[in-house]
Amino acid sequence: MTNDFPQALTIAGTDSGGGAGIAADFKTMQMRHVFATMVVVAVTAQNTLGVQDAFPMPPKMIDEQFASLAADLNIRACKTGMLADVPRVKAVVANLKKYDFGPLTVDPVMIAKGGAKLLSDDAIAVVRDELLPLADLVTPNLPEAEELTGMKIETEDEMVTAGKKLQSLGAKNVLVKGGHFHDANAANDFVLLENGENFWMTSPRVATHNTHGTGDTISACITAELAKGHTMEEAIRTGKAYVEATIRDGINVGHGHGPLNHWAQIKED
Repeated sequence: MTNDFPQALTIAGTDSGGGAGIAADFKTMQMRHVFATMVVVAVTAQNTLGVQDAFPMPPKMIDEQFASLAADLNIRACKTGMLADVPRVKAVVANLKKYDFGPLTVDPVMIAKGGAKLLSDDAIAVVRDELLPLADLVTPNLPEAEELTGMKIETEDEMVTAGKKLQSLGAKNVLVKGGHFHDANAANDFVLLENGENFWMTSPRVATHNTHGTGDTISACITAELAKGHTMEEAIRTGKAYVEATIRDGINVGHGHGPLNHWAQIKED
C-alpha cells in the first residue's frame, strides 16, 4: 500500500539551537518511528541561553503549508506548539477546522525556558476560546495552566481543579504537568481523561539544567503514539516514560538550559 506509514504533524516554531520547537518534535517522532511533517508558524534565533529574535510566518504561508500537506500525505495525528500571536493562532485554528489530521494535541507554549515570551498576551484568550475546543489533549505546565484557567496552582488538589476547568473549556483530555513544583524528589503530573477517569504519573526528579524542550518532547511523543493507533492513555504514559529517559540519560550541549537526549530508549511493554 502507498502512503500507509504512520505520519504526524507539528505546527510550531523553529529553534535554531535544536533543543525545542519543531527540532525537538522531529527528533522525538523519528525516535518513535513515525514520519514527521511540519507547518512552520514562526522562526526563532535561539540557543540554550535564550531566544534572541523571532519572525512569525505570514498567515498565507501557514495556509499554503496546510494545503500542501493535505493534498499528499496521510497525517494521523497532529500537535501545536509555539503559535506566536493572534493572526497566527487564528490561521492555525481555521486550517485545523478545514483539514482532518487526526487527534490534536495542544501544547500551549507561552514562555521559553530562558524566559522569552512565545505567545502574545492577547493570543492566550484565542488559544483558550478557539483552539482548546478543538483539542483531543492539552498539555500545559503549571504557569500555562494558570494562564488558561485564571487560577493559582500551588497544590496537587489545585492541579486537579485546573484539569477539570481545562476540560470544561473544551479539551477532551488534559495533562497538567507538575514539573514546576520544586519537590526535591519527584515530578508529578495529573491526567484527566475524556471518560472521567484520572490518574497521576510520577518520575524521579533529576538534578540538571538540561531540560530545554521537555514540553515539546512529551507532546510530540504522545502525538507520535496516537499516529500509530495507541489509545490516549497509552500515548500519555509512553510520553511520560520517554521524556523521563531523555532527562535521566542526559547530554551536555551549550552553556545554558541544555537540550534533552532524544536518543534515549525506553522499555516497551
